Formats: sequence, C-alpha cells, structure tokens
Amino acid sequence: MLALRLTRTARPAVHLRRLLVTLASGGTGFLLLCSLGHALSHPESPSASALRLAWSLTPLAATVHLAVAVSRTDPATKPRPGLSSIGLGPARLMTIAATTTALSTTLGSLLALLLFLHLRGDLTGIPFDGAAADALAAGRPLPLPASVTLLSLVPVLASASVALVLRPRDTRPGATRGTARSYGRFGAYGRSAARETVGAYGRFGAHLRGGRAASRPLRDGHGAAGAAPARSGETPPVTDTPPQDQDPTRPPAPRTAPSGLPWGIATLAAGLAVEAYASRTTQNRTFELPGLTTTATPAVLVGLALTVLGLALAAPALTHLTGRLLQSAGPGALRLLAGRVLMEEATRIGHPLGIVCAVASAAYAMTTLYDPSEPSFGPLATLGTVLVTGCALATLLTAAVEARQARADTTAALVRLGAPATMLRTAAALRAAALLTLFTPLTLLVAELAALPLR
Repeated sequence: MLALRLTRTARPAVHLRRLLVTLASGGTGFLLLCSLGHALSHPESPSASALRLAWSLTPLAATVHLAVAVSRTDPATKPRPGLSSIGLGPARLMTIAATTTALSTTLGSLLALLLFLHLRGDLTGIPFDGAAADALAAGRPLPLPASVTLLSLVPVLASASVALVLRPRDTRPGATRGTARSYGRFGAYGRSAARETVGAYGRFGAHLRGGRAASRPLRDGHGAAGAAPARSGETPPVTDTPPQDQDPTRPPAPRTAPSGLPWGIATLAAGLAVEAYASRTTQNRTFELPGLTTTATPAVLVGLALTVLGLALAAPALTHLTGRLLQSAGPGALRLLAGRVLMEEATRIGHPLGIVCAVASAAYAMTTLYDPSEPSFGPLATLGTVLVTGCALATLLTAAVEARQARADTTAALVRLGAPATMLRTAAALRAAALLTLFTPLTLLVAELAALPLR
C-alpha cells in the first residue's frame, strides 16, 4: 500500500519515466509472445523459434537497464532525515523501489498480453484481415504456463536488478570486505588494522594508558570522538560512525579514472578481428535474421556484438578523459567547473552514453547486410529496433537527471556564493558539446570499422 501511495502522489516527471518503463515492458513482452506464437505455428523449425527468442534478449536487457535507471531517480527511493524512525530505512526503501518497478513492468506485460490476444482474434475477431494470424499462431490454443513464464521475465528481472542496485551497503570507513565484526577492548566496535600480541597488554603499563584513554570519552559523553590522540607506537582508535550526508544506498562518485578503457579497447579489437576472419572464410552456416529479409553468419554477429560491447566498456574512461581535457591549458572557472563535473559523473553518464553510441554503431553496421532492393524491416524487427533505441536514449536522459539530482547541493552552494545561473547553464552546454565532440566521430569510426569487413 505504501508503494501505491508513493506512486500515486509522485510528480508528473516521475510518472512519465514510469510510463516509459511500462511501454518498454509491454513491447518486450509482446516480442516474447511473438516468439512463442512462431514456435506454435512452425513446430518443424525449432531452431528458428529459438533464434527469435534469443533475438528478444536485447530488448529485454534494454528494458531492464531503463527500469534500473528510472528507479535510481525516483524520489521515493532516496533516504531522508527521519524516515528510519518510522521504519523506512534503506532496506525498506529498496523494497518499495522493487515493488514500484514490479507494478510498472507487470502493467506493461498485461498490456502486451491483451494486444497479443487481440491480434490473434481471441477477444473480438481477427483484425487486419488476418495479416498477423500466421505469426501469432491464430486458431491454436495458447499454453498458459509458457505465456506466464515469458511475461514474467521482465517484471522478475527488473525487480531483482533494482533490488540489487539499491541494496543497503556498509558505508563504515574502516569496513573491509571479508572482515568480521567484533567487539574489542572497552566495547570498541570494529577491528583495528594492527593486532596486539599476547604480552602487549602488560608491557610498561599499556593497560593504564589504555584505561585513561578510554575513560575520557566516558567523562565527556562523546564516545570515541573525544578520545585523546594516539601516542607513538599505539594503534589509533577506530570510529565507525558513517558520514551523515552520505547516501546509504548509493556509492559516492569515483574520483579516479574508470579502469574500463584497456578492456574496452581489447574487446573492440577482438570484435573487429572476428568480423575480419568471418568475412574471409567461405564455409560458414548462415541463418535468416528474425523479421528481416537477409542472412548472416554467427561469427559476424559475435564480432559485431564484441565491437559494440568494447565501445560501451570504454565510454566511462573516455568521459573522464573529456573532463580532464576540459581543464587543461590554464582553465578558467567555467572550464574548471565543467571538467570537474564530467570527471565526477564519468561512470554515471559514461555507461548510458556508451550504450547509445554502441546502438548507433551497430545500426550503421547492420545496414551493410541489407538488400536495398527489398524491404528489409518487418514489423517485429521495427518494434525491436525502436525498443532498443528508445530505451537507450531514455536511459541516457534519465542518467542525466540522476546526475543533476546528485549535484543539487553543489549547485545550491554555488548559487549562494553568487554564481550566476547563466554560468551554470553554460557549463552544462559546454559539457554536452565536449561529449558530442569526442563521441560523435568515435562512433562513426567504430561503425565504419565494424562495417568494413561486412562489405
């Protein structure tokens, strides 16, 4: 009920983003049901039906990625002061976000089922003079378990991904992975970096110094924050109080350069090599792409997938590099502000931007496989292309909204210090222009290199 109330009372922009998730879920569910219809109407070719089902995994991944991006920008998932006192801690907020995502995607799956049944003629008769009857297995009984399984893929995967991304994390400064929590001397919580030996407690009155150091916080009432500075050779006290202004469900933006550039270049080179090898060999099994009038080899598609994956992996590091270049050669306040923001948001903006560039390069490369004299795109291929492209663009815009929300405190501080609003808008335009200047020719270059072996 709380998730429904938060959904109903949200702002129009939040409802618009949730509506996009619903539409994407509906389109993906319809493609999955069409794969089931093809399997029912063509039982003699199970490989073609399996290929159609595998072809639907790309829209499925794009829809899940969009759902995660929308949930991160939802105001209902952000911790605020006083919520933990009424039972809305990080774990409860994560549950609300997953429930809201499940509601949006389930609604889209139901709409896809209604449209599929309508086109099959199960509700009001076969429309469009039965043009889609063969593809949707009209006149054949629809298996309920298979339909429910396919329609539940998007809600289950999207909700699980949202819960995984927004799960509560341990934000203690001294916390390390694989270290068990323990209670040390005088109730100190955590484990120090250096462990004492057996006789350390009794050497030269160490217990007396420890007793005096521990008694001071008890007298002034400030806990470990009031302890005296550690002397030479002593282990400093460990404080486990997290920062009050830190978001417990999201990690801080990285200040170092993302490490995906070498992996991206290696994956990109491997994809180009696979495509070049596939174009030179002649003994390759070809298959018809779903909804298209052309054929391709598995090696060509694997090479193309590796190429676009390499571009997506290298995008965060390239975004960080763009911010660093903006600050080079004696920057002023404007370039310094734009470059620092790009460096802080390299991971948040870089991944969606890389996916958009990867989709654009893949679409350009795939045009080399089509015959211009014949209609290349069928209705299902058009729907899949629109879904993947629309989800990629919507995810990028949603990531931009999330980045704006993340630096809201910094923007407010700059305004209080007297920074004009035109300067902030100019810095945003400068960031967009810098990204377009770098990624537009890079996308064209990768697309041309990927399409060159196919010609």
